[in-house]
Amino acid sequence: MATVATTADERQTDVRALGAALATVLLWASAFVGIRSAGRTFSPGALSLGRLLVACVALAAIGLSRGERLPTRAQLRTAGLPLVICGLLWFGAYNLALNSGERRVDAGTAAMLVNVGPVLIAILAGLLLAEGFPRSLFIGCAIAFSGVVVIALATANRTATTTGVLLCIAAAAAYAGGVVAQKVVLRTLTGTQTIFLCCVIGAVACLPFAGSLVNQVGSASGGSIGWLFYLGCAPTALGFSTWAYALRRTDAGRLAATTYLVPPLSILLGWLWLGESPASLAYLGGALCLAGVALSRRR
Repeated sequence: MATVATTADERQTDVRALGAALATVLLWASAFVGIRSAGRTFSPGALSLGRLLVACVALAAIGLSRGERLPTRAQLRTAGLPLVICGLLWFGAYNLALNSGERRVDAGTAAMLVNVGPVLIAILAGLLLAEGFPRSLFIGCAIAFSGVVVIALATANRTATTTGVLLCIAAAAAYAGGVVAQKVVLRTLTGTQTIFLCCVIGAVACLPFAGSLVNQVGSASGGSIGWLFYLGCAPTALGFSTWAYALRRTDAGRLAATTYLVPPLSILLGWLWLGESPASLAYLGGALCLAGVALSRRR
């Protein structure tokens, strides 16, 4: 009977983790459109800082409503280094690179490029978290990399630039490092504590852009400011919280596979909201990226 009860509890946990992961996917897909829209008004640094400041306030409110407290000194000593790494990589460097990249590529192409991240996560998780190195991982890496090359070639003669492609790949690398570091932090801190402190670290790293943010907010339209608040509240505060919930309950590499859904959703939202679509050949590159990531996660 105990075994049956345990199995039922595990299934319920898996369902909740999957639901949280799917909510994250939808919110993160919308972020690519939001960044593309807000990036017409805000510079990459100002957009990063503004988004993180809004997220800090939203996460503080969520934490207070749940009665959560800041971590103890002992917890911070245990989780300190990976926490700083996660904050700087995923909340600082990732935002700056992606915001800069989306000035040079459309939302759908950016989502396809960043979605190489799960392959990098699988590699880092195998090295640092002992999640293993299946043969399919290396084959998947080769296929995904070929997809990146195809996307780069497809967008070379359009509005996208090689610099934009490289910035999106840099964002994927920062994202991968941040996920693996966050997995370690979540062994000590709660999801809300982790995301809040990572946002604070990222915001501190982006403080040199405070002057630009103040100047640009003063001249921004209501729609651009609305996108700034949306990015801070929805994809950041809520999206990262649902991600942390799921990450505590599953493998980092396995969870990252759910982000396969982000590119097609971003392409759909970009087409509906912005009237954008990637170059025709870029769809082939995106399909190769997704196939490579999917293969890399086969058990």
